[in-house]
Amino acid sequence: MDMQWLDDVLVLLEEDNLTRAAARRNITQPAFSRRIRSFENWLGVDVLERGTNKVDISPALASNEAEIRALVTRIRDLRGKIAHYDPARSTVSIAAQHAPVFSTFPDMALRAKQSFPAVTFRLRAANLRDCVTMFLRGDTSMLLCYEAESARPLPFGSSIRRELWGIDYLVPVVGGPLRYSVKASGEVPKHTPAVVYPEESYFGEVLSAGERQFGTPRLCSNPVCETAFSSGIKNLVLKGIGIGWLPFSMAYREIENGDLISLGESLGKEPLKVTIYADVKDGISMSLLDIWKLDQT
Repeated sequence: MDMQWLDDVLVLLEEDNLTRAAARRNITQPAFSRRIRSFENWLGVDVLERGTNKVDISPALASNEAEIRALVTRIRDLRGKIAHYDPARSTVSIAAQHAPVFSTFPDMALRAKQSFPAVTFRLRAANLRDCVTMFLRGDTSMLLCYEAESARPLPFGSSIRRELWGIDYLVPVVGGPLRYSVKASGEVPKHTPAVVYPEESYFGEVLSAGERQFGTPRLCSNPVCETAFSSGIKNLVLKGIGIGWLPFSMAYREIENGDLISLGESLGKEPLKVTIYADVKDGISMSLLDIWKLDQT
């Protein structure tokens, strides 16, 4: 279809007369009529009712004038986006586990903005299984997640690129009045209350595999709250509700200023990889991977 046909049709609708419409388009009436005929041939429907001495615009065409104008606007917008495409002004959709949205992504966004000041992000936070589903379905062009140190990379094909942002680890912390229950050796009583992860959550699976005390209901004698949301666990731990396991990147400021005490020396730590996956066909996502990947040289 020739875009000028749509412009011709809109002028015809405005003038309601072939001669005046042709004059506005700066062509002869026979030439204008031939272009309208070409549009009809493409459409497969006559838009003019041609009589012996009169030509009328069909009601079907007139009733769809608003749709035609909207279509012309959308096509012009699309043409402009393609012609003036700038990856720095793209919106990147990322499926991300809840924890790295809080612990990792702010620093990633700051680094991205240094190279692409106008880039914007759409984060879709969910558990890992749902994030993988969104990514594979094409709802997002990138996937941000934690991977246990011992786990293999997710089994994507060659159309997906994987990079490592950095290394994090789950660390047990305690805050509020419970800080005073920590012994000089760094140990805490076994019946200390804890805010735990569900067994079926990703961090719950990691802590269960490592048999980490206070990590899940099975590994705790006094679980006072169970939630898969690390940000919620952090706030509960700060109030002294119980011991909780958090990504170090989410808790290090509070550990440094004394609001939280790390129990990693006595209870151990669980190493985590912070990984990013991207569709190799998405240009801006590949550019972001180059910025975000960990320099391992």
